[in-house]
Amino acid sequence: MSESPDGTVEQADPGVTSTWFVIPLFNEAQVIGDVVTELRRRYPLVVCVDDGSRDGSAEIAAEAGAAVVRHPFNMGQGAALKTGIDYALRDPAMRQVVTFDADGQHQVDDAAAMIGLREREDVDLVLGSRFLDQRTRPGLLKRLVLRAAVRYTNLTTGVKLTDAHNGLRVIGRGACRRITIEQNRMAHASEIVEEIGRLRLSVREHPVHILYTDYSKQKGQSMLNSVNIVIDMLFR
Repeated sequence: MSESPDGTVEQADPGVTSTWFVIPLFNEAQVIGDVVTELRRRYPLVVCVDDGSRDGSAEIAAEAGAAVVRHPFNMGQGAALKTGIDYALRDPAMRQVVTFDADGQHQVDDAAAMIGLREREDVDLVLGSRFLDQRTRPGLLKRLVLRAAVRYTNLTTGVKLTDAHNGLRVIGRGACRRITIEQNRMAHASEIVEEIGRLRLSVREHPVHILYTDYSKQKGQSMLNSVNIVIDMLFR
């Protein structure tokens, strides 16, 4: 617990010294400095996996205080997550990792609440869901694709979720050691759910607010990710 400037007592965030945030990073120089700076105000253990960026993203992340691991060329988000999780596992005090996007769509408050939930209930994973409340407003096409992905994933894995392709996750140390990520690109999201079912890991969902910013829309990520999800489901 800490005392704020006005004298009120504030509750410390859960898992501050035992949680590593893993951020896959590819050409996000415009925003990654702010993302890391805001995150490290509350959670200092941040590793960015630079996946072959060509715009100085890695240097900006390092200047903001993140540990940085570099891939020599672009390998995909799944590969970056695996590298980051392996890095975090080297810390014997690590109890969980949080997978966190580099583009500013995820909220630190949501991550903190998910860490608290995992620690209170001692579950293997807590997965974010943008469909458990009304804060997130994806476009119609993206909503339809994500709903279809949920139905497909629930049917094929036996794990019942409301949002199967949300990048905000809290994964306990034991689950990090057991889950195998072999899909380098977008299919890793379905693969993680398959691993939850195969290994019979305990899982909870928590409502999160995915902020679709002007920046992410300008990059075309919303539409591109929707297409990638469909392609990876069909051809992985």
